[in-house]
Amino acid sequence: MAKVLGIGGLFFKAKDPKALLGWYRDVLGIELTPWGGVKFVPQELAAQPGAATVFAAFAESSDYFAPSEKAFMVNFAVDDLDGILARCREHAVAVLKQTDDPFGRFAHILDPEGNKIELWQPLPRPPAA
Repeated sequence: MAKVLGIGGLFFKAKDPKALLGWYRDVLGIELTPWGGVKFVPQELAAQPGAATVFAAFAESSDYFAPSEKAFMVNFAVDDLDGILARCREHAVAVLKQTDDPFGRFAHILDPEGNKIELWQPLPRPPAA
């Protein structure tokens, strides 16, 4: 049976795409390609214990994406949440929320266009029985 293998990309509109991608480069340390976008290779995510790509729908009434009014939120798996948050502070990016739970450490920020970003440092998961 034919099936989806994973998320092949995330594409969205921006008021100033070049400036917004520059913010992602400078604040989150995301490496831009010569064509201006970003290419994440699955091997890097697979090498981070406990990491995965999640696809989920939230109820329309959910306030989890607040204060953003956008209908989506991007979750970035990171290898060093404290390091990313230090860079956020250097760029005057407010951390909206920080939590730890059995899946890892999380922090929420907004990009300059009001898109909510969840930063996630995964914790290794015990093997399935």
